[in-house]
Amino acid sequence: MAANTLLIELGVEELPPSAIDTLSDALAENIRRGLAEAEVSFGEVHAYASPRRLAVQCQELVDKQPDREVERRGPALAAAYKDGQPTKAAEGFARSCGVAVSDLIHIETEKGTWLGYRELQRGEATTRLLPAIVEKAVAGLPVPKNMRWGSSRIEFSRPVHWLVMLYGADVVEASVLGLTAGRTTRGHRFHAPEPIELARADDYLSALEGAWVLADRHRRRESIREQVLAEAEVQGATAVIDEELLTEVSGLVEWPVALTGSFDERFLEVPAECLISSMKANQKYFHLLDDAGTLKPLFITIANIDSQDPQQVIEGNEKVIRPRLADASFFYDTDRKLPLASRIDGLASVLFQKQLGTLADKAHRTAAVAAFIAGRIGGDVAHARRAAELAKCDLVTEMVLEFPELQGIMGRYYASQDGEPEDVAQALEEQYLPRFASDAIPTTRTGLALALADRLDTLTGIFGIGARPSGTKDPFALRRSAIGVLNIMVKGELDLDLRELLELACAQHQELPYAENLAGDVLGYMLDRFRAWTNEEGIEAEVYLAVRARPVTRPLDFARRLRAVHAFAQREEAAALAAANKRVSNILAKQQGGDARAVVDPGLFQESAEEALYAALEAQHEAVMPLFADGRYHEALDALASLREPVDAFFDQVMVMAEDETIRDNRLALLARLQQLFLEVADIALLQQ
Repeated sequence: MAANTLLIELGVEELPPSAIDTLSDALAENIRRGLAEAEVSFGEVHAYASPRRLAVQCQELVDKQPDREVERRGPALAAAYKDGQPTKAAEGFARSCGVAVSDLIHIETEKGTWLGYRELQRGEATTRLLPAIVEKAVAGLPVPKNMRWGSSRIEFSRPVHWLVMLYGADVVEASVLGLTAGRTTRGHRFHAPEPIELARADDYLSALEGAWVLADRHRRRESIREQVLAEAEVQGATAVIDEELLTEVSGLVEWPVALTGSFDERFLEVPAECLISSMKANQKYFHLLDDAGTLKPLFITIANIDSQDPQQVIEGNEKVIRPRLADASFFYDTDRKLPLASRIDGLASVLFQKQLGTLADKAHRTAAVAAFIAGRIGGDVAHARRAAELAKCDLVTEMVLEFPELQGIMGRYYASQDGEPEDVAQALEEQYLPRFASDAIPTTRTGLALALADRLDTLTGIFGIGARPSGTKDPFALRRSAIGVLNIMVKGELDLDLRELLELACAQHQELPYAENLAGDVLGYMLDRFRAWTNEEGIEAEVYLAVRARPVTRPLDFARRLRAVHAFAQREEAAALAAANKRVSNILAKQQGGDARAVVDPGLFQESAEEALYAALEAQHEAVMPLFADGRYHEALDALASLREPVDAFFDQVMVMAEDETIRDNRLALLARLQQLFLEVADIALLQQ
């Protein structure tokens, strides 16, 4: 079969930059899936996109489906003939196949013999299949919001203007979104506005690059990165390249050109974060830092045109950014006219959640929990309470209302300028740490206390009104809050009892409809988040289940057990001891309700293997209990690994379920003692799963 390159390009008006990558990848995947379902062989599939186009190039696409032998089964043989003559059922089946009854075959199955027909089905030409495949692919795109244009009833993310469908050098006859496929594309809106006739599908990238369009979005993105870094080097500065901003800017241009502009140094009196937010959010600029990491009064903009007079473009951008930075300066000056604490009363008019009250109510609840935690971790109780009172005050400042991403950051600035204690000011920013699983945790005791208390209040409150996460729905980001609490306690080595803190947080709420066993429900949910944590740490799921089976309520202790059991599971003795514990667990489970001895009586031993196991257990009990008390689980399990030999010998030589009830119960008590030693860390029997 012959093979050629397929090109599909949908020309549109400027797409939302945030949607380009998603739409581009989805179109390529939909085309790939459609071809695979049609059983048409193909090579690499490339997704291309720019603000004005979505394109897919599929290489080595064969020109037809493979021929297939198709077997059809008709009526059972017993129903196909009567007195040696074909019945109506047989004749009807033959007609449906387009042949005579004599051309039919017999098909043998486990259920009997049937009439059947085999024919060679010729593969359909790829060009005949493509219209339906492409139409389905476009219809299945995850368009964020459809629109109509003109008098047409057709809907898409943006108005569509041209459609290219080439198979090799030939146009594929098709119509999609009301457009008839052709070979005419468009270049850059200003540099190359004339139509471009593509001779072959393979010419796509080179033809567009000649028309001032970099259609390969990955290459365009890296071109922007390289140009920004080069511009910064000329200025003797360091460019800060935010990956999300880089992606967004790449979705705004087809022919990127980096230009450096400047702004008045007087704006540097405003906190750098405010200026950066304004430049990024409003103008999509990259900012520059000097060798000391201080913001320079410069910015890099990405133009979508290679101007003959770049200075004019730069001056236009400088003119635009000036009032933006002036606004930021105005917000900053306005906010500083009032101390941050003066905004506490204003929180009473800001709703946190309908059933949980206002931000003032949340601040009051959080303050009590933060103060308690601070006392437990050696922090300043008064500072923790003060930080909780001020925590949400910056949400009602002009700056944060304009730039929500500055919450916490502006609180730190304003509190510091008001003369609040340094750790209180720092905690206002640190309350939002960690923002994601691998993010840093607060560095101050006050910040740790506030970050924990704020999340615990949210978790207990939302669970208490019955809005716990379900499936993929988590509108209050409770999973992130739970993981944040675990990370703070583990990375910060805070040996806190999570149940105790949850009970305290629950007590701060008033009349929650789901208050019964609330602390226990939230505790279980939070400890379940350790499963994801173990995946990231490379710890087996069985290890998590073994630890989760124990009533552990301290996350730091939970993590130490996970690491210790994970290390133990790698030992040669682990499998045998896990199997033994599984056997012990099964034996003891069957004896529930019996009167097994609680204490082992050495005088009842009849076998040397009993005595040897008892002696080993006594020796290990004395050695490992202090290790358990200190949380040194790794060392304890290493010591218990020596029990493998006496345990194996016991099961080889001793009949546990002896006929003499007294002997049997004594042996069960011995096994229970073995099991209890390991249960001090985890239920290692679950390592067998």
